[in-house]
Amino acid sequence: MGLKNRLIIMNFLQFFIWGSWLLTIGAYWFQTKNWSGTDFGAIFSTMGLASLFMPAIAGIIADRWVNAEKLYGLFHISGAVLLALLPTINDPRTFFWVLLITMMFYMPTIALAITVAYSSMKNRGMDIIRDYPPIRVWGTIGFIVALWVVSLLGFETSPMQFYVAAAASLGLGIYAFTLPKCPPLARGHKKKLVEELGLNAFKLFKNTKMALFFIFAMLLGAALQLTNAYGDTFLHDFADIPAYKDLLAVKYPAIIMSVSQISETLFILTIPFFLKKFGIKKVMLMSMVAWVLRFGLFAYGDPAGGLWMIILSCIIYGMAFDFFNISGSLFVETQSSPDIRASAQGLFMMMTNGFGAFLGSRISGIVIDRYFMLENGAFEWKGIWLAFATYSLVVAILFALLFRHRHVPEAVENISH
Repeated sequence: MGLKNRLIIMNFLQFFIWGSWLLTIGAYWFQTKNWSGTDFGAIFSTMGLASLFMPAIAGIIADRWVNAEKLYGLFHISGAVLLALLPTINDPRTFFWVLLITMMFYMPTIALAITVAYSSMKNRGMDIIRDYPPIRVWGTIGFIVALWVVSLLGFETSPMQFYVAAAASLGLGIYAFTLPKCPPLARGHKKKLVEELGLNAFKLFKNTKMALFFIFAMLLGAALQLTNAYGDTFLHDFADIPAYKDLLAVKYPAIIMSVSQISETLFILTIPFFLKKFGIKKVMLMSMVAWVLRFGLFAYGDPAGGLWMIILSCIIYGMAFDFFNISGSLFVETQSSPDIRASAQGLFMMMTNGFGAFLGSRISGIVIDRYFMLENGAFEWKGIWLAFATYSLVVAILFALLFRHRHVPEAVENISH
């Protein structure tokens, strides 16, 4: 089997694991376990907590002591064991700690998968800029396929979703040991601990524009967690209303939510045009406005006559997610010096997937429990989504007023080449 196909399988399974439970754990939590929103906020914060330090630690291990593909395999096998334990837990606090350890093994594998791909492709003389995106897109396809499998098998509110993820994780862990060897390349090279952990990029905060950018990256990272955490269980709750309970969108919510990932793959293709035409600031502002529409359409949509609003919200998600994350990484690329460029990208991910994800998950769970729970224990979904939309609108207005950046088309051209 050729290298390209081997890396496609790796990327497919990498995100199939995540897609098996990430969007449907809310339905399991609220519909099956009937645990609280505050506890659920803590559950979704585990990804943010793990992202704060584990990718850097795994990077040091892979750079100095253990082949990247072997570390990748060990992490996925360990993750498989923990995923299989989750259905046996009947206490939300124990669930939190086990999932946190699971995420400590899973989150670093995203970066390790990139390391394995880049290293093996360079060794074969492949063009990463040209050849990697068609390989990486299979990760998104894997996420979509996982959503469909879990939904069609009726596992959205079932603990079986974790067994599906565990099986895929075990399979990928074993498969990883057959991937091309990626030996440690920094063995014998001494670096300061600050450089090893990527902390030298924090000097970018001395620049007001960069400090503002990273703060808004954190705020947008929080918005992403809101839609991942509550979208699926929102549709499941319509099953309690007789007029909606037999509709396809209520029976298979994960399939409806998968439109978001399909949209994501399409909007990626439009980014070069929008960046060249409008510049990074306007493209990121478009993302923020898209988050407002994403939540606002959920507030007024329903699985019957308002299904078009839910579908449109999922389509808009592609712009909301891609236009900030990808254009944001390009902005970091143009604004940081070569010696800290990798660390700066790590800092961008730390602010979005680390601090942003943690704060968004924890605070949203507390706010929902306090202000949007009805006396019968049901969620007041319209109020929840409008609150999220208002939050996104405030962030967008502040970004438009406070962030200053002049569009230089040549900078975008230089990155694309």
